[in-house]
Amino acid sequence: MIERQLDIPTPDGVCSTFVVHPERDGPHPAVLFLMDAPAIREELRDMARRLACVGYYVMLPNLYYRSETRELWPFPMDPEAPERKRMFELMHSLTIPLVMSDVGAMLDFARIDKAADDRRVGVVGYCMSGPFAISAAGAFPTQVKAAASIYGVRLMTDTADSPHLAARRAEAELYIACAESDHWFPVELVAPLAADLAANGVDAEVELYPGVEHGFAFPLRPIYHKPSAERHWSRLFSLFGRRLGV
Repeated sequence: MIERQLDIPTPDGVCSTFVVHPERDGPHPAVLFLMDAPAIREELRDMARRLACVGYYVMLPNLYYRSETRELWPFPMDPEAPERKRMFELMHSLTIPLVMSDVGAMLDFARIDKAADDRRVGVVGYCMSGPFAISAAGAFPTQVKAAASIYGVRLMTDTADSPHLAARRAEAELYIACAESDHWFPVELVAPLAADLAANGVDAEVELYPGVEHGFAFPLRPIYHKPSAERHWSRLFSLFGRRLGV
């Protein structure tokens, strides 16, 4: 495997991005791995490596680069801890238009890297980035062939840029994994989201993971649930395999 830490130019500065891909048989379909609120850490780099070893060119950008923040982990789980408050400040500083600008910059970079195939793109986002992944499918419909939200937040809102509306513009196949216990996207919203996507002809699967909490796929979290985490990997590999050809 080839691993690089690159500074990728964006309209707002320079985004430090972890890139990992196989050393042979390229170019490889590009996968944008969008971080959750606690930011870049080795846990996420290991997950990116797991995707790359199957045959993908994986990009893990630091979405907090505008605040000149690199890594927050580890930090206390105490909700009153200053580090945790800082995480929420950073999370709320991001908007869908800002991240779509970053996605565009990642795709521009992939276009000039001989190891990447920017015509076959997948996107996966966790937690705060679930809506960004779905929005990317709507914003870049000719390139993004598959997108997945894993316990994504704010997937169905009353704003004009709601991800469920962006999904209607997508040509990609979408996968949305929802935790049964999730303060950020309550179980009561799962069925309405699935119904709206189906009613509007969106090629999407919305799957409820029973008995697990938000964050279940991250190995270093106390709420990690291995069977469900492995199910999410199986769904991702199948989705990307169907749509990206690996």
